[in-house]
Amino acid sequence: MLFVIDIGNSHTVTGLYDGDRLVGQWRLKSDRDKTADELAINSNALFAMAGIDARRITGIVIASVVPNLEAAWVSCCREHLAPNLHQSPLTVSAATVGDLITIRTDNPGEVGADRLVNGIAAWEQFRSDLVVIDFGTAITFDCVTARCEYIGGIIFPGIGISLEALATRTAKLPHIDVSARSENIIGTTTVEAMRNGILFGYGAMIDGLAKGISREMVGEGKHVEVIATGGMARLISPYATLIGHIDPNLTLEGLRIIYDKKRDR
Repeated sequence: MLFVIDIGNSHTVTGLYDGDRLVGQWRLKSDRDKTADELAINSNALFAMAGIDARRITGIVIASVVPNLEAAWVSCCREHLAPNLHQSPLTVSAATVGDLITIRTDNPGEVGADRLVNGIAAWEQFRSDLVVIDFGTAITFDCVTARCEYIGGIIFPGIGISLEALATRTAKLPHIDVSARSENIIGTTTVEAMRNGILFGYGAMIDGLAKGISREMVGEGKHVEVIATGGMARLISPYATLIGHIDPNLTLEGLRIIYDKKRDR
């Protein structure tokens, strides 16, 4: 079995693959103070609850944007989780996946591991010019050509950050729930006005950026696949008409693909 770990700024998503089948998935808070021992306790408890024997794990792959938490996870995996590992845990970086995707940016080493993982996963699925939009703590657009070249992208504040800023930096605007569907752009209450601003505003921004990126990548009128992932993808997709595909497990699947390709090589 393969244990995949995606360490984000807000949450860490882990999964277990049996072959190419995802048999377990868990979402944890990314606590930068967690030790390797504590991570092992949490993981083994989740495995036990799912009826999974951790001794069946023979491979581990990790993508992280939190360096000190990545180190704790690597230590946890080596010391506690997998006595039957075929090799040391694989950590994703520009250096380790440069043979799987060509990175055509000014500073390849600074490209986030999660962005490369998403790009590889999406390209394996579509084999075309594409944009991956990841709705996380930050929202990222990652552009990959039909030749599997990562050419850059966009980063801007995520929905949670914007909501928190509205509630904490203004005197009368409350914390709100944006999960309710909005049909009309014009809000008739403060809460509706805030919710509509987030939903329709981010939707319009996503469409505008996707259209501009597509034109810059391939020219006017040509097709670029737009794939969305991340916790807020399904929330925003009804308001962003250019999102063609939603894959909530894109990053986990990318980690599996990377591990399998590196193992075969």
